[in-house]
Amino acid sequence: MTGSPVRYSPDVEKRQPDEADTIQQLNEAFDVILDRTAEDYGHAVRSVHAKAHGVLKGAFVIDDALPPELAQGAFASPGTHQALIRISTNAGDILRDGISLPRGLAIKVLDVEGERLPGANGTAQDFVTNNGKVFVAKDAKTFLGNVKMLAKTTDRMEGTKEVLSTALRGVHNALEAVGLSSPKVDTLGGTPNVDPLGETYNSVTPYRWGDYIAKYRLVPIAPDQDALTGRIVEAADRPDAIREDVRVEMERLDAEWEFQVQLCRDLEKQPIEDPTVEWDEEISPFQRVAVLRVPAQDSWDAAKVREIDEETRFSIWTGLAAHRPLGNFNRARNETYRHSADFRARVNGCPYHEPTGRGA
Repeated sequence: MTGSPVRYSPDVEKRQPDEADTIQQLNEAFDVILDRTAEDYGHAVRSVHAKAHGVLKGAFVIDDALPPELAQGAFASPGTHQALIRISTNAGDILRDGISLPRGLAIKVLDVEGERLPGANGTAQDFVTNNGKVFVAKDAKTFLGNVKMLAKTTDRMEGTKEVLSTALRGVHNALEAVGLSSPKVDTLGGTPNVDPLGETYNSVTPYRWGDYIAKYRLVPIAPDQDALTGRIVEAADRPDAIREDVRVEMERLDAEWEFQVQLCRDLEKQPIEDPTVEWDEEISPFQRVAVLRVPAQDSWDAAKVREIDEETRFSIWTGLAAHRPLGNFNRARNETYRHSADFRARVNGCPYHEPTGRGA
């Protein structure tokens, strides 16, 4: 660990002059995905991470006696909060699981007190993560090109995508054998088809951490999850293989992840505006601040599917001002996430709401 943590100030962000235009174009590209999938399925789904593999309820337990630089925002006081969890894959269409893509895990921590972000209704703090360490694009404008390409192939050529995914997994393995990686290869289908319950999940992008700046991650720590880390899901002739496997596993498994924080200590080596850069753990190691505990349960219970998958919206911009998302890409996610959720609510006639754990 080197140096003191960087203190947050608004000038750590560098806005691009055309951000508003880029966001508008992102919404237009996502509209192509949203319209096409809603027409094909007769039901609106998310523009990204459309397919859920498990929906769960658990407890988010904030550690006590945290040092001052970690005891910030929602983590200023110890305590236990109810949490809703959604495990997913990142495509905007609902694909067969033989097409292997990065995993996502979103958490909604209920009943969190503090000043809210603009437009953040309710009292929940959302954390949205995936199992990659860096993002595929440096900024929203670069990502826009990827979204336009995805929009052209949404819900089409599924057999071709599955063949391509198999080939790209071979590319991933070849790169890994020589100590290299390619987020773009993984995002296009080359990521290993791993069991999501054994994965480590990362924020990838930075956030305000009260007086400081941080990234965060979820690391599985339950003994029964060790055997699932790196386990390949066999998806041949099983379009929903991941969902099926997670359901079997969660019926017997008490899952547990440590929630860890990595404070920014060097703005040059740990940039705010470039999520393609992995923050060096030698400069700033991850430190535990909480534990997410998820007891054994039916991970595809119909009532929970409706509550968490259909009626709940997960967004990095739902939460406290003390955990404000930072950087160009995070700023673009604010309006685009809401745009997608509003589309689902309107088409499905099912308004999303911000749940509370009180009285439950």
